[in-house]
Amino acid sequence: MFAPAEAVARIAAASRRTQQPQSKGDLVSLAMGEPDFDTPPSVTEAAHASLRAGRTHYSPLLGEPALREALADKLTGIAGAPVSASDILITQGGTAGLAASILGIVDPGDKVVIPDPTYSLYADLVSMAGGTVVPVPLAPDLHWDLDRLADALTGAKLFVFCNPSNPTGIVHSRDELDALATLLDGTSTIVISDEAYSDLDYTGRPFTSTISIDGLRDRTVYCQTFSKSYAMTGWRVGYLWGPAPLIQASARIHNTFNGSANTVVQDAALAAVQSCDEDVARMRAAYERRGEIMRTELAAIPGLTLSAPEGAFYQFPRYDLDVPSVEVVAALRTHGVAVRPGSEFGARGEGHLRLSYAASEESITEGVRRLARGLSALR
Repeated sequence: MFAPAEAVARIAAASRRTQQPQSKGDLVSLAMGEPDFDTPPSVTEAAHASLRAGRTHYSPLLGEPALREALADKLTGIAGAPVSASDILITQGGTAGLAASILGIVDPGDKVVIPDPTYSLYADLVSMAGGTVVPVPLAPDLHWDLDRLADALTGAKLFVFCNPSNPTGIVHSRDELDALATLLDGTSTIVISDEAYSDLDYTGRPFTSTISIDGLRDRTVYCQTFSKSYAMTGWRVGYLWGPAPLIQASARIHNTFNGSANTVVQDAALAAVQSCDEDVARMRAAYERRGEIMRTELAAIPGLTLSAPEGAFYQFPRYDLDVPSVEVVAALRTHGVAVRPGSEFGARGEGHLRLSYAASEESITEGVRRLARGLSALR
């Protein structure tokens, strides 16, 4: 009799990730964490040029040297300290980067702290590695509860978080990151900082990367992707940077089950780094405008308590119905709108919905109208 490996059972037992039915008909989707913009033309043309030049062979296992050098220059500016291209690993999207880093760090029984709610993939990967997930409830404003975090971090092998946050949309400030550095001072706890949405910050202050904090840089694996900033979700290209031993461990994992990222997408990614700052700024401005539209529309719905997104492209409202969020989402689909259940992101996400405003202004307006109609029917 066939039986799956224990790792499969661990993931199945721990996972909160939900697979929604394929959207069809006139369903308005506010569920996807995916830009609705096309990839910038200069990126697509760079891929075409790469193909025409016959760049279709295996890439070096750590990634193309030109891309890694360009990223090292970029990260040197972000970190405020020298970054070596030898410590950068190009990955098969941000997902493979997270998998490689977590599986390269976590042993069975290791304590891994994550915020609650947060992106659900982290807990799944920790469970796959056999680690113990310790979720830490957020404060009422959806930022870290530093007292609870301090208690949870005692004896922790790893702390994983995203900034800006999926699903809450909050942005951790320099003061918060300095506080984290103080909590970890004198410990051997490692940090994975997933900064997939770092270019989508609407606070009006410069975004603070974890690797720019002196007390965190030397213990942090920085995980990044081209998916969100450059509308390159389907290209599947990301990267890691961090202390050399951790990147070497991540590379060993990534090389084992992924191999090198394909050459063409890396050439396209290099074009994104070199030529797409204006495209990023244009898309960021559109998301900020769409977020305001969504907030205005949601504010008119009775029984919703809105979050105050500062980055990414999510609204995470709390509803006042005594109904599990999975059931609310299923009911809303019958009214023609798809969103994600808050419970997918942790126990403390229950009673919330995650709405994405990476959608057209028309879709946001119509989707929220259908949401209002669906919540009214549930009452």
